Amino acid sequence: MNLRFLNAVLFLSLPLLAACAATAPAAPVARTAAPIDTTRKPVATAPADDVAKYRPVFAQPAPIPSPGPNAPKPTSPAKAVPVPTAQVNAQLEQRLRDQAFTNQNVKYASGYRVRVYLGLEREQVMNIRRQVISRYPDETDYITFKQPVYRLYVGDYLTKLDAVRGLLRVRQFAPKAEIEAMQVLLNKTP
Repeated sequence: MNLRFLNAVLFLSLPLLAACAATAPAAPVARTAAPIDTTRKPVATAPADDVAKYRPVFAQPAPIPSPGPNAPKPTSPAKAVPVPTAQVNAQLEQRLRDQAFTNQNVKYASGYRVRVYLGLEREQVMNIRRQVISRYPDETDYITFKQPVYRLYVGDYLTKLDAVRGLLRVRQFAPKAEIEAMQVLLNKTP
């Protein structure tokens, strides 16, 4: 039966191949004209403007005489350049305070959480949660239930590097744990 099928497919594909061969472009005809020149032709360019007048000119510093063996030693040390002490002026200080106040009200940011469990069994998600909490009490855990699926997330990480570190810690409890990007809490403490 298999051989019959292959023969039928081959027999039916012959007209298709013949049609393709009939519509294929003909072989290129040899040209008697000179070959096309592919070298780059020089392009006429505008004369370059003299931009030397726009360049800044710096005065050369006066050379410092080198003290000879019999030269008197200077009695006063060289003047030190004063270091600026007030780099932040009052207007900038006010803007920084306003920005700090605005940032205090931000509670969420885009970050990462480690999804430790994804499944249908409530008892299993609670067992894994207890294991993670007993081992890492400082990690925040989140259980979400969207019927019929339970999800257990651990941690609030702002960078992916921190999330990978958290993932490596919980891999012993859940080998299939993954990192997911989502909104995370910034201020855990009030």
